[in-house]
Amino acid sequence: RGEYEITDLNRIYMEQSALFVEQMSRGFAWLDTGTHDSLLEASEFVRVIQHRQGTHVACIEEIAFENGWISKKQLKAFGEKFAKTAYGRNLLKLAGAE
Repeated sequence: RGEYEITDLNRIYMEQSALFVEQMSRGFAWLDTGTHDSLLEASEFVRVIQHRQGTHVACIEEIAFENGWISKKQLKAFGEKFAKTAYGRNLLKLAGAE
């Protein structure tokens, strides 16, 4: 198909001595989404995790807040921007504003 796979990219980095590896701990998942079916499976996986755990997978604002990269005030502002959505309500809940 004339495209790179992740292993091709890893090989390029390795040849340039620029490859760094970090083992993913429990709670991480690698989902290959190179086909329509695998993309659908990945979407379903994320939906199930979010539904069962009541969390949002890969919520960038939540990650930024938990790492101290944004303040509670900034988190609340993001939540207010999307307040009509479940995503926004989740941000407001995390900011203690709901």
